[in-house]
Amino acid sequence: MRKFFTIILFFLLYRSVYCQDPQFSQFYSNPLYLGPSFAGAVDGSRICLAYRDQWWEASSPFRAYSISYDHYFSTFNSGIGVLAYHDVSGTGKMGSLNIGLHYSYNFQIFHTWHVRPGLSFAYVEHGFFGDLTFIDEIIGSSTSVPDPSRERSRDIDIGTSALIYTKKFWIGGSADHLLTPNISLYASEAKVDIKYSCYGGYEFRRKGKLLKPSDETMTFAFMYKQQASIRQFDLGVYWHNYPLVLGLWYRGIPFVNSHRGDAMVFLVGIKTRQLNIGYSYDFTISNLLSDVRGSHEITLTYKFLLPKRKKKGEVPCPEF
Repeated sequence: MRKFFTIILFFLLYRSVYCQDPQFSQFYSNPLYLGPSFAGAVDGSRICLAYRDQWWEASSPFRAYSISYDHYFSTFNSGIGVLAYHDVSGTGKMGSLNIGLHYSYNFQIFHTWHVRPGLSFAYVEHGFFGDLTFIDEIIGSSTSVPDPSRERSRDIDIGTSALIYTKKFWIGGSADHLLTPNISLYASEAKVDIKYSCYGGYEFRRKGKLLKPSDETMTFAFMYKQQASIRQFDLGVYWHNYPLVLGLWYRGIPFVNSHRGDAMVFLVGIKTRQLNIGYSYDFTISNLLSDVRGSHEITLTYKFLLPKRKKKGEVPCPEF
């Protein structure tokens, strides 16, 4: 069945391509993937790692990996980062590789309000990162599906974003794949559609003794994104009481992504001043519930903080 799945997948690739980006549930733990405005959105330097196993019980699961590094240059009010992510699916390991440079600039428009426009440039590679099995290798006859003229396609891409935030509030948007890179393995073109994202949230901090702020916070956040005709809406809440973080997200648009939606995401994490570790599980609630199981995701963030000083670069996102 795995070989058969690969054949069908390859045939569909030959006829037409409908491509969406890898999905990460803990998108704030993958800030540069969310948008270049998050480059340097930390007081110092930061490295982020993420691994996702989509529908882990499926015979041909979807897996995605990402790593990023960014730094805030306070002298220039600028953040610079590098992001690399890779996703594969199927036994032929069809997927993509993206390596990009991200830049953001921090404007302070009022006493507590900041605006961060961002821009990214990326190298994109799409194709097969494993061995293919063709139908003639199974049944001993020739196939009508031609071999690809190349194993991988290569192109360049540009993305942009903007972020507005205060100490407790943020809202922003991103536009990825502005150059609609070509991922076809044949002479014909197969373009990646532009992806639009909108996200935001608000943090509530409980008052402690003598009206001083405590370590306990509640953060509400949302995310909407669209790529071609594919739409998705996420709505979530985080509870943080140092160092424990608990989160719950609903993903989907009722009566669009089935009458229930797509998934419920349960998250648990440890957040300290320098180290964040998060684990999330996507519990499928869509019509795929009888065919697939949920998805695992693990993230790790480490910050190389500078000596204590006025923080100009940090954004109040939940980081999970």
